[in-house]
Amino acid sequence: MKDYIIATSSTADLPREWLDAHQIPFISYSFTVNGDLKQDDCLEASRDAMFKGMRRGDDLKTSMINEFAYYEFFKGLMETGKDVLFLDMSEKMSVSFANANRAAERIRGEYPGQRFYVMDTRCISGGLGLLVMLLARRREAGESLDAVIAWGEVNKLKIAHRFTVDDLNYLKRGGRVSNASALVGSLLNIKPVLYVPDVGTLEVVKKAHGRKAAMNSIRDGVLNDLSRVDCAGADMLILHADCVQDAEWVRDQVRAAHPEMGNIQVGSLGVVIGAHTGPGLIAVFYLTDIRVPK
Repeated sequence: MKDYIIATSSTADLPREWLDAHQIPFISYSFTVNGDLKQDDCLEASRDAMFKGMRRGDDLKTSMINEFAYYEFFKGLMETGKDVLFLDMSEKMSVSFANANRAAERIRGEYPGQRFYVMDTRCISGGLGLLVMLLARRREAGESLDAVIAWGEVNKLKIAHRFTVDDLNYLKRGGRVSNASALVGSLLNIKPVLYVPDVGTLEVVKKAHGRKAAMNSIRDGVLNDLSRVDCAGADMLILHADCVQDAEWVRDQVRAAHPEMGNIQVGSLGVVIGAHTGPGLIAVFYLTDIRVPK
């Protein structure tokens, strides 16, 4: 079997240690902190520092990856002589995806003897990360590139994403909610519960009154999804934005209900997604049968 590479972007929000250990190259999104340009290095220490800075009032802005940066990254992968599977955020969530596709077309023309496959994952953040983890496991088990791609295309829409945020003002800045909605929501202590449907967008599916109600809604949605599938040995990824105790509460609730589950990994949200959601986000990602927001 011909060897191949699975690559992704820093917005998979996986720990740098895991990416390095499993030989997953990644392209970094850039961002600024109070005007200073930085690269997303996927290190837990960088994520922790970023969220603590946001709580102090730091101003973060993110940038898309341009076509040339993708081209240079892809070219470096192809120069290994291996085929490549590249996974990035959902096309609907990032204009960078179009730049990646244009760069991929150039690469295919320059390396006709190698395959270069770009998957529209319909996933974001840890959903993308979980898909990368599951595909990497299959590669490490000896599955071919064709088999891994086929599994990914069939199962990418079975990766559930459940979120809640603590401060609507960050979503307002990103255009996800209006100024009026953010103001009213803050006054009434409304915490949105968000979900990623099959099209790969981000939708508000519930407006909970208070943090605890939002957390309970996340837990109940997760447990409802898991009740429909055999989750013995299954993995789950829980990401948080400087609120690890809340993430551990979700983990413990899931573990109590489903002790048969496999690894339930708790980690920090990445800086790019975090810049748009702010501190206090909780996000849960796992494999189910179909994406159902309720």
